Amino acid sequence: MTITSPHLGSSEAWTDAKLLFALEEVVEKELNRHLKVTKDWMPHEYVPWSDGRNFPGFFEDGEAWDPEQSKVTDIGKIALVVNLLTEDNLPSYHHEIASLFGRNGAWGTWVHRWTAEEGRHGIVMRDYLLASRAVDPDKLEAFRMQHMSEGFESDNRHSMLHSVAYVAFQELATRISHRNTGHQSGDPVCDRMLARIAQDENLHMVFYRNLLGSAFELAPDLTMQAVRDVVVNFRMPGHGMPGFERMAAQMAIGGVYNLRIHHDDVLSPVIRFLKIMDIDGLGPEGQKAQEELGLFMNGLDSEARKFDERLAARAARIAARKG
Repeated sequence: MTITSPHLGSSEAWTDAKLLFALEEVVEKELNRHLKVTKDWMPHEYVPWSDGRNFPGFFEDGEAWDPEQSKVTDIGKIALVVNLLTEDNLPSYHHEIASLFGRNGAWGTWVHRWTAEEGRHGIVMRDYLLASRAVDPDKLEAFRMQHMSEGFESDNRHSMLHSVAYVAFQELATRISHRNTGHQSGDPVCDRMLARIAQDENLHMVFYRNLLGSAFELAPDLTMQAVRDVVVNFRMPGHGMPGFERMAAQMAIGGVYNLRIHHDDVLSPVIRFLKIMDIDGLGPEGQKAQEELGLFMNGLDSEARKFDERLAARAARIAARKG
């Protein structure tokens, strides 16, 4: 099916401020829908408190952490640390979206609601990691201090439209990362906790995806350019944490998040749902962005295929050595 949109997307016709105002009604609608379908939950109900015991320090009976105490797989430990450190930067994320979307009206209500829901994720993940002794608590705190002390700036902070486009994909990427981490963790308690977090992330993705769809109706050229920019330059929000490249590579090999998952499970579903490649009636800049988006997705698919082949060859070599 072809979507035809009027040519309303020139920079002369739309500014961030005008789009922000024009989308306010959509934000209110999506906020009301979100509040009807979301369910509040208690982070403490997902933590195995009975597994917990004192660490060394002020308590005389404190027991030092030992790797043997962890029930989580090696790849699970890496992914959990990456996911939690990402969540730790919530104050920076709140600052950036509050600066872009505002703190008043429906936009402001959403910003605060989103922040409150995201806050649960860091709470429950840290409590789980400490109570279950899944990772070294001293190293975890040192990583947190280093990561947050360096600050965070989004690649898309200069444009409301770019920010909306980014989070439409990023919320889905986070959902997939949490869900796959649970599957790979080796601990049913961890899997259940991350499945609950993933439900929140999916609802956040739906909010932003629907908002992005409305932006296409209002300003198709500008929105297409924003999507092109975001997809081509996409980075996860935790890219600035210490050792991220190494940990990301391990997560890719471990099947938590890699090029194939990024193409098939994150970018493609949003592009397909919004029928972005079928939008017609674009101006020259919008059409150019659409074509470049298509070329990038084809190239990413080829790169993912090469990654799959390397991963299969690696698995075959490991199997041969074990045999």
